[in-house]
Amino acid sequence: MKSKPSLLAAGAGLLASLLTGCGEVTGSDAPAVVVGTTDAFSVSKATPAPFDPAAAYDVSSWNVMRNAFQTLLRMPRSGTKPVRDAAERCGFTDERNERYRCTLREGLTFSNGHTLDARDVEFSIERILRIRFANGPASLLSGIAKVEATNDREVVFQLRKPDATFPYKIATPAASIVDQESYPAKGFAKGFRTVGSGPFTLEYDSKGGKTVFTRNHNYKGKLKVHSEKVELRSFPDSTAMEKALRDGDIDLMNRTISPKQVERLESVPRDRIDLVQQPGQEIRYLVFNTDDETAGRLAVRRAMAELIDRESLVRDVYARTADPLYSLVPSGVPGHRNSFFNKYGESGADSARRTLRNAGLRTPVKVELAYTTDHYGSVTAKEFTKLKEQLNNSGLFDVKVRGLPWDTYRTAALKGKYQVYGYGWFPDFPDADNYIAPFFERNNFLNSSYISSEIRDQVIPETRQKTDRVRTEKGFARAQDIVADEVPVLPLWQGKQFIAARDDITGVEWALNSSSVLQLWELGRSTDG
Repeated sequence: MKSKPSLLAAGAGLLASLLTGCGEVTGSDAPAVVVGTTDAFSVSKATPAPFDPAAAYDVSSWNVMRNAFQTLLRMPRSGTKPVRDAAERCGFTDERNERYRCTLREGLTFSNGHTLDARDVEFSIERILRIRFANGPASLLSGIAKVEATNDREVVFQLRKPDATFPYKIATPAASIVDQESYPAKGFAKGFRTVGSGPFTLEYDSKGGKTVFTRNHNYKGKLKVHSEKVELRSFPDSTAMEKALRDGDIDLMNRTISPKQVERLESVPRDRIDLVQQPGQEIRYLVFNTDDETAGRLAVRRAMAELIDRESLVRDVYARTADPLYSLVPSGVPGHRNSFFNKYGESGADSARRTLRNAGLRTPVKVELAYTTDHYGSVTAKEFTKLKEQLNNSGLFDVKVRGLPWDTYRTAALKGKYQVYGYGWFPDFPDADNYIAPFFERNNFLNSSYISSEIRDQVIPETRQKTDRVRTEKGFARAQDIVADEVPVLPLWQGKQFIAARDDITGVEWALNSSSVLQLWELGRSTDG
């Protein structure tokens, strides 16, 4: 095994390509590049249409959707400013950043042969906002007051308030363009059906657990597609996935590689398998139900912030494949501030005891931590066992943990069924706004009862008026300090990204963007393999 070092691409946290000068196997007869994943897709109450842009708002579904659908804009290979995809040009037409206009490319078509025009864009956006599915991405686009196709190729967005981050939002799969003749206006597409205009067409085999992407030769955009076919194959766990990679049954694996596998792949030489590490902006955190009799007590939340040892957590559970995180905004994102460390430092049990005693709370405080067993990887159970030990060993808490499957977990969390529970966040776009607004604006992602008027009514609106994002740092620093003081959420760690691939696969260094979404069009097969 050869472990490739991390290289930062300019301004984006992406990697410069290490595979240059090699020919690629191309043509319709070229074998598919097979990608392993532990993600599984099913139709359920929580996920009624796994690949429907109006319903899907998680990294596993977006891994599929990003490759099958087009958006007006997309994030670039390197850099942080959105670039054109389905649009020929886009931009604000006013100084307040409230009116945004895009002109589509000529000759766009969907995978079913239907013409794609501005009316499809209008339909797609209005559909998401009309359905407003609780588990979906409607909140990301809720700042749109009106969307209108003014002719076949022009669409205009009127925003409720100034929002300099709007171009980033329409570059996400939430703004995927769907065929108005194929998708219901008030309901979801049935099952796994997709009709898009992206670099690949898609077929899903639910029995075989395979998602097959075939190059869409009618795709009109700036992406260069390196393979005729890519197959995403689901495995029950990361052990089975690694075995398939070593046996040559798959070419690459990403979600989810365990810390032990990273250690093994780094330390045990294996010809023909490369491990690629790159910076990540995934975060993991605890959410407090502030309406709960126990978790709603500020002293309880602060005491937990004083007791939890992040250094120990990432060392003992994640084998340093993650870094301690002391704010919702991770390191590497402009505006990051270590607010939790600044407030609590390495406080420990004595400080937590005083916090609880001063609030008149009897110890040990009984509380339950909930986590999902099948969405963030098998190590999550070990992580919550470690959190339980840290809290209980202080003598100040009597913690129990409970694991639940994702379908049940996500729905129950939105309904406030848990006292304290764990979540992960993969950013929609690389800006501090996307680590603050989704958690604290109205109709937020968590459906949280916690309200900070200062964050909601001052920080978010004021920072969204600033096109120069460097000028937002003061506002976001204030928001992070408020979160550390009131602890509605408790950040734990920031992940690193890993891909293991056979050494004849090209484009691996570009296959993940900063939001951990797979860019399958980057993958190819070298003739030198």
